[in-house]
Amino acid sequence: PSLDTATCAMSVRSFNEKAAALNGVVIANVSADLPFAQKRFCGAEGIENAVTLSTFRSSFADDFGLRIMDGPLAGLCARAVVVLDGEPALEILAA
Repeated sequence: PSLDTATCAMSVRSFNEKAAALNGVVIANVSADLPFAQKRFCGAEGIENAVTLSTFRSSFADDFGLRIMDGPLAGLCARAVVVLDGEPALEILAA
């Protein structure tokens, strides 16, 4: 749900590390954080090779079936790894 949670921060660091060694791989970290908070996090963590995208005012959670429907995190995205292939992938995420 947020890059400022320990689990999300750890996964972003880990995926960024692993992706740095792979050619042609783009990691897109999607969180409920606003873009300025994502930029702050990546800057503080030295994360340069990852794209950050915000679910704020988007249908991402519904489009990918990740919206938590009830409980204290209702409305946020469940944690997930989504693997997309090719150029259309970034177009889908950016929409």
